[in-house]
Amino acid sequence: MSYESTVPEELGDPAVRAATASEPRGRAGVERAWGSPRSSAAESGGARRPEGLSTIALSTPAGAPRRRTEPENAVPEPGAVTIVVPTFNESANVRELLQQITESVPARLPCEVVFVDDSTDDTPEVIHEAAKDCPFPVTVLHREEPVGGLGGAVVEGMKAAGSDWIVVMDGDCQHPPSLVPELVATGERANAGLVVASRYIKGGSRAGLAGGYRIAVSRGATWLTKTLFPRKLYGISDPMSGFFAIRRSAVTAEVLQPLGYKILLELAVRSRPRQVTEVPFVFQDRFAGESKSTAQEGFRFLRHLVGLRTISPVARMVIFGLIGATGFVPNLLGLYALTAAGLHYVPAEILANQLGVAWNFLLIEHLLFRERRKHRHWWDRVGRFALLANADLVLRIPLIALFVDRFGMGALSATALALVTTFVLRFVGTEALVYLPRRSSKSAGGSRTARRAA
Repeated sequence: MSYESTVPEELGDPAVRAATASEPRGRAGVERAWGSPRSSAAESGGARRPEGLSTIALSTPAGAPRRRTEPENAVPEPGAVTIVVPTFNESANVRELLQQITESVPARLPCEVVFVDDSTDDTPEVIHEAAKDCPFPVTVLHREEPVGGLGGAVVEGMKAAGSDWIVVMDGDCQHPPSLVPELVATGERANAGLVVASRYIKGGSRAGLAGGYRIAVSRGATWLTKTLFPRKLYGISDPMSGFFAIRRSAVTAEVLQPLGYKILLELAVRSRPRQVTEVPFVFQDRFAGESKSTAQEGFRFLRHLVGLRTISPVARMVIFGLIGATGFVPNLLGLYALTAAGLHYVPAEILANQLGVAWNFLLIEHLLFRERRKHRHWWDRVGRFALLANADLVLRIPLIALFVDRFGMGALSATALALVTTFVLRFVGTEALVYLPRRSSKSAGGSRTARRAA
């Protein structure tokens, strides 16, 4: 990661550089070191550059509050806020957004703005120019790969935040910056860890949603999520909101695994703070451009819901069984086609079973173990999964014989028990042998090194 400062007196002044060299190296200290004349020393000293993330611009106007270089575990001043704005081709909106933030956030509220940008247009350059007129620090983090979509961008912004409060809002001006002070103040008064700006409580409105179709989709998605997660979303009337404030101490960004643009849902399910409150807000019209909501984002949202719903092992086992049941369809269709072509039913069944295995593997890969695919190569996963699925057939017959001959069970009850037994074994085997991270000698060596260093 490299920083380019637009303020000569910050990193360019030798006196300032000498002063910052002796400061504790917390989050901000490490970030400032990258790209400065001390970058080589910083990187060789253990500060690793995050892959795929580069800082396009850092603007700190003269007289404005700068990122503090305090130790990472230090407590920032009360009420300080980092506004995280994920952007994708919002060059027509960001200048207006920064102007609204300037007019809305009072000078007594220490503030910084962090844009996390996945754009393919000139959005970073527009932010760079507009930031020169802002009385607060503005940072642009540009991602080479938009991992996790808009939600992934928000997580990167949370990791870069230097304040005790983080406010997340869109870059299209549909979330009014005038509400930022109230979000923070409400959180302080209620001692809450999360403050949600809601369209669905008294005083709120979804007026900015364009057309009946988007309104219906929004209400349907809200109903679906609240039905699937009644406990996690208790007290949150608008889980689809992208406008909220959260204490930095109340969230562990590393546990979040977002997919798409519903980051509040991800936060509430995986890392919900104990105390949550809401404030009403009126959803505004988009200032310029078109909505990024597409059918593809809708499918990603559904995949996200499945991933969140299957966090617990019991839920994963249920979904695993349902997916396995759907495998009978391609299996029977393949068996019918092969026997109709004149193939003997035994080899036909063996080949048709592979169609069911392939079907189940594809669904499990995309719906159940999406986050764990990175631990092994695809061919390794395919081979292990196929081996387990076919071992199921080999093991089932001896089990049935054992239950009938040894325990005196009837054929039907023995078959049912064998099916349940092999299903449980296949689920446990799939989790343990296909999708659990494998221990490498490199990681083991790294842990030993860490212990010796400690």
